[in-house]
Amino acid sequence: MMAPRLLVVGAGAIGGVTAAKLTRAGHDVVVLDANIEHVACMRSPGLTFDELGRTSTVTIDAVADPADLSRRFTTALVTVKSPYIEAALTPLVERDLVDTYVSLGNGFVQDRIQHITGAGNLMIGTVEWGATNLGPGHVAQTTVAPFVLGEADGPARPRTRALAKVLSDVAEVRITDDIGGQVWSKLLVNSTFSGLGAIAGLLYGDVVADPGGRRVAFALWTEGFRVAEASGITLDEVLGVHPRELVVRVAGDVDRAERALAVVMDRAAATKASMLQDLERGAPTEVDVINGGVVAHGVIAGVPTPLNTRIVELVHECEQGRRQPGPANMAVLEGLVTRHAARDPLAQADGARP
Repeated sequence: MMAPRLLVVGAGAIGGVTAAKLTRAGHDVVVLDANIEHVACMRSPGLTFDELGRTSTVTIDAVADPADLSRRFTTALVTVKSPYIEAALTPLVERDLVDTYVSLGNGFVQDRIQHITGAGNLMIGTVEWGATNLGPGHVAQTTVAPFVLGEADGPARPRTRALAKVLSDVAEVRITDDIGGQVWSKLLVNSTFSGLGAIAGLLYGDVVADPGGRRVAFALWTEGFRVAEASGITLDEVLGVHPRELVVRVAGDVDRAERALAVVMDRAAATKASMLQDLERGAPTEVDVINGGVVAHGVIAGVPTPLNTRIVELVHECEQGRRQPGPANMAVLEGLVTRHAARDPLAQADGARP
């Protein structure tokens, strides 16, 4: 069997680490990234790659313009952020350069990608490990956790298992026959901890080290869980716990949620939210497909989402320079948690205390 030819579309934090590890393992890898300086660094002297305390340099074949791609690829690993999906993928599809696309991004972007690539050409993955983009030619892996991989339209196929074997040179890989449930579970992680990390300017672990931040996190997670539940989603394990373990509906739930949170933070405390990295670079964030995704599905399901709605507003204010990320922003949400719990019929029905 011919060795896979891999195209990594977008070499930010996740894409850069993935490309570096795959190249180092001897795979045939090319990177497509619009940042010309970043591409030049990857080509020479190489991508500086911090891997949990160890630093190395990996020379990677990289281009900034799709027109410079001169061959066909077995698989494209799509790690580009949501605002750039159409611009990055349309030239590849128009030139028929890729057999199979794999969505590895955050939030609800899968339908958009499939609309571009066509049905049957898409696999979907989630990335539970964390990474940070430190600037042109420099990325860091900050946590260890698996990929989860599945088919967009049903059970795993031989190509799913073949790609899982390749990606195992980057991280552990779990295969699922219900990738939709996994996408939602990862969305709860991002809408809760990335959302709070972005507005607070903090790592995941620092957000929940504060009692107020922890209270908001449980309330935010529970809000998203209610939307998934009302939407008929079968949620899957994420970061070592089942999503229901972090739901706080009554006071007696808190101890169980605290234990689950400790498991999650054991894996993810050092994660710096990708949205916070965007804000620090002055780039648009993915808040509209992360917290905004929860809001949109809440409207359809008839479940109120005041916390996710407010995070969307706060992140946009930060994007526009009208607000700066900082811990004080969490106080805005703490007040909202208290007010909403007092008047939310769902909360009153089950005695919820976020």
